Amino acid sequence: MVKLVAIYRKPEDIEAFDKHYFEVHAALAEKMPGLIKMEVSKVYGTPMGESDLHLLAEMYFETKEALLEALSSPEGRAAGKDLRGFAGQLVSMHFAEVV
Repeated sequence: MVKLVAIYRKPEDIEAFDKHYFEVHAALAEKMPGLIKMEVSKVYGTPMGESDLHLLAEMYFETKEALLEALSSPEGRAAGKDLRGFAGQLVSMHFAEVV
């Protein structure tokens, strides 16, 4: 199993970001073909105190090929376009194998 991990830094307007993320973006991402599950976590701190991170989103797929197919699908492209529009400067994306 593999996953796409999106790491979001804190936005200036958390309320507006969360509204768009949960009402628009997550709904687009959940439509990607082959998506097994999507897990979103809100970061509330670190062992040292404050964190500059806001959200972690993990999207699970059966194989690397399924993940790449999902990203290149119309649904994946729509989610990517939306992401660039509202969080392009805040997000980093990573591919990971579940071990």
